[in-house]
Amino acid sequence: MKFTAYGMPAPQGSKSFKGLRDGHAILAESSKKVKPWRQRVKTAAAFCKGEGAPLDGALICRMIFTMPKPKSAPKRRKVYPIGRPDLSKLVRSTEDAMTDAGLIADDARIVEYSRVAKVYPGEDDEALNMPGVVVTVQRLADVG
Repeated sequence: MKFTAYGMPAPQGSKSFKGLRDGHAILAESSKKVKPWRQRVKTAAAFCKGEGAPLDGALICRMIFTMPKPKSAPKRRKVYPIGRPDLSKLVRSTEDAMTDAGLIADDARIVEYSRVAKVYPGEDDEALNMPGVVVTVQRLADVG
């Protein structure tokens, strides 16, 4: 399955402690940007999934995040998005949204990534023309 979600990729950040309720910690997401990002991914993943059951078993995944290129970046040569957000945190937020959408049974089922990248528009063969992510996920047994 392959889908594209447009919007500003946001990392799954740290949680902040808000107190206790019934002996359990109340934690809140520290980034206000992650909720809209996860909703965009969830919507795109749910549309891709349709009415089918979530993918289960060993899964292989590919995620290419297109980030906005800073105006200060050189225009005539390729540069890399080496600043924040962390790539691993972008993956976490996107995996969680795919699980919430029912596209995959659990993000723990992902056992391999064929590629995970942060790129700028026009500077990679798989880059989008605007911020977002292209995700491909399939059962490992179906590869090959």
